[in-house]
Parts: sequence; structure tokens; C-alpha cells
Amino acid sequence: MHTIGVVAKPQRAQALALARELVDWLRRQGIAALVEADNAAQIGCGSARSKEEIVAAAEMIVVLGGDGTLLSVARLMRDHPVPILGVNLGHFGFLTAFSSDELLPMIERVLAGDFQVEQRMTLDVSLRRQGEALQQPQVLNEAVITQGALARIIDVETAVDGQLVGIYRADGLIVATPTGSTAYSLSAGGPIVHPSVGVMVLSPICPHMLTHRPMVLPESALVTVMVRTPHEHVALTLDGQEGMPLREGDVVEIRKGKSSVPLVRATNRNYFDVLRSKLRWGER
Repeated sequence: MHTIGVVAKPQRAQALALARELVDWLRRQGIAALVEADNAAQIGCGSARSKEEIVAAAEMIVVLGGDGTLLSVARLMRDHPVPILGVNLGHFGFLTAFSSDELLPMIERVLAGDFQVEQRMTLDVSLRRQGEALQQPQVLNEAVITQGALARIIDVETAVDGQLVGIYRADGLIVATPTGSTAYSLSAGGPIVHPSVGVMVLSPICPHMLTHRPMVLPESALVTVMVRTPHEHVALTLDGQEGMPLREGDVVEIRKGKSSVPLVRATNRNYFDVLRSKLRWGER
């Protein structure tokens, strides 16, 4: 590799210090470091670029922060997916697989070609409003249709491949990837899905009907959700980072993404190790 992108969580001292150390190390190896503009100004080194420019030009991207920082990069990879090596400086860190101590040894392995990636499924989301389709950024975790600030129930008519599932009366509805099954969907009672399984998870948020439970759908499904609640604040949120208000009659279409997000895998631990360490899975 000749070019590596570096994206650090802004205003996080530990992330910026590690970014400076990484950029200096890459320079000594003769590797160009493309650093996000805000980070470059704070650490005073690297070639300052936007995230979009880094995704387009880098052969790999190192993310220093938490899962949110990684998601901000992953959603830009619809047209040019490159491996992401995530270093966890946050809390849970399901996606940021490495510790700060593991960063440089892992980079050395990557440069030697001794690494593996996991291809993580994404979702493509579009909003149809009065006949016009508005394409949204790709989603790695989930798309959420939810009520706004007021604690009121909303009605969303949901169909799969044109077949009516039902009208959910709930605080909202989550459509998640296997990667997103351990995020918001899990908090709403959805199942944990291994990231290698090609499915989507449909999880209502606090449903009014006890019979409305999470569903697992094939990855080939087209999920359409129509807002049936007038005069309420309803919003579409993508990976908890981007959102837009919805109106009555709006239709959100969700399908498997055309591209996947490649994550550099930690070979010294597996998915169940992560569950045990992050969720204390199986402990008494």
C-alpha cells in the first residue's frame, strides 16, 4: 500500500495523539497519509482531505475513535469501498475491532499482506415523496423511522416485496443489517445476527400491540414503509447520524445495498469473543 487514510474522532485528545503517532510512522515507511482536514489542522501533519476525498483516494482507512466515527466513513463507500481498520477509543466498539496497542503491529501485518477482511452488508435507502425519489447515503447499521420529540405513537404501513405485513402502531420501526443487529435493534428486542448471515431485521420500537414482534427477512427483500400518521413529527434516521423529516404519505424503500463495507478483521479473536467481551455474553 502506498496511501492510507487516517480519520480520528474530532476533539478527542487520545485519538489525535494516536493519529499524530500513526502519521509519523507511516511517513517513515514512505507511505502517504491522507488526514481529514479537521484532524490535520489539530495535529499539524498529513495531507488534509475531506472524508469523501480520503475514501476515493486511499487504499485503506484507519479510523481512530468509536463505532460512530467508523460509521461516518462507511456511509461514503457506496462507489469505492476500501478496507477500514477501526481502533476502539470509545465504549462498546463492535465495529472498531482493535485496541491502540494493536494498531502499529496490525498495520505492519497489513503492509506485509497478512490480513483478512469481513464484507459487511449494507442497505440502500430511498425516500419517495409525491413521485420523486430521493436517494439517501448507504447504511451499515440501520434505517429508523421514528416519532419526534413528543411521545406519541405513529402508524407506519409496512410491506415486503409488495405484500402487506401490517400497520405498526409504535414509537417507530427499525430495519437493520446483521451488523446493526447489536445496535439500536438489539435495544428494541431484536435478535443478534452473525454478520456473515445475509438477512435484514425488522424491529418495531415499543409497539402498541403485543403481537408485533421482530422479524428476520431475506437479504433479497424490498421493505417499503409508508407514513400513515398526519400532523405528527416523524423522522428517518440513518445509522444514527443523518436524518430528515417525513410527511404523511412518504414511502421509505429499503433494500440490500449494492456494495459492502470491508472491515479489517482481528484474527486473534472471533465474533463470539466480541459478544462475550462487549455484552458479557454468557456470564452469570
